[in-house]
Amino acid sequence: MTIRTILVDDEKLAIQGLQLRLEPYDDVEIIETCQNGREAIRAIKTQKPDLVFLDIQMPGFDGFSVVQGVMEIDPPLFVFVTAFQEHAIRAFEANAVNYLMKPVDEDKLADTIERVRQRLSEKKSSDEAERLKNVLSEVAPQAVEDFEADESDAAGRYEKLINVKDRGQIFRVEVGTIEHIEAAGDYMCIYTGDNSLILRETMKDLERRLDPRKFQRVHRSTIVNLDQVRQVKPHTNGECFLVLDSGAEVKVSRSYRDVVARFVH
Repeated sequence: MTIRTILVDDEKLAIQGLQLRLEPYDDVEIIETCQNGREAIRAIKTQKPDLVFLDIQMPGFDGFSVVQGVMEIDPPLFVFVTAFQEHAIRAFEANAVNYLMKPVDEDKLADTIERVRQRLSEKKSSDEAERLKNVLSEVAPQAVEDFEADESDAAGRYEKLINVKDRGQIFRVEVGTIEHIEAAGDYMCIYTGDNSLILRETMKDLERRLDPRKFQRVHRSTIVNLDQVRQVKPHTNGECFLVLDSGAEVKVSRSYRDVVARFVH
């Protein structure tokens, strides 16, 4: 699979350097380079790349503005490349694949490309399964019912305990005690009623280990345990908040309003 890639940086030398470092990767095809945020937004919407290497500090639209500017489409994967360490947390909050410091280290770039391959492979498998299910629902509805029954039978395979290595210790967390989970790049913040732990794992991987009948995405970077929800509080613009057992409040974005329908009759 070819990874169609756009490079964005206001410094030509930075773009040239990254092009040289990406040459050994036969599956990475650089389809365009951009020198500012406006060019990047236009190119992403037009070219629909798989991957964007994105500088953060640029005149006009910075890297985070670029990400925000393409959220209405199916966005590509983003890797932030910058000389400033202080942007790391915001980069992971933007669900970036990785955050690379200039000059780009070759080993870290290799690790990043491997992460990109994995995420694209997961997305392709998920998309193909959904397309198959949609076709089946039209031509063979009974097959869809059988497929969904199989999914229900598989629920017993979801994990009841998760081992979390945090602060030099290993914690065994009962899945039922988890209230919600927030993503920060390749790290997960797991919240129980009285504790919070950091797990190095992608949201996609963690979702596969949790029972989808109980754990649902309510935001691009948040999963909530539906059994822990005690109240739904409407908010503006079609958004709302879920109040959990501990009193914590989790925002539900408009894209995931169907989750709230489970509580409203």
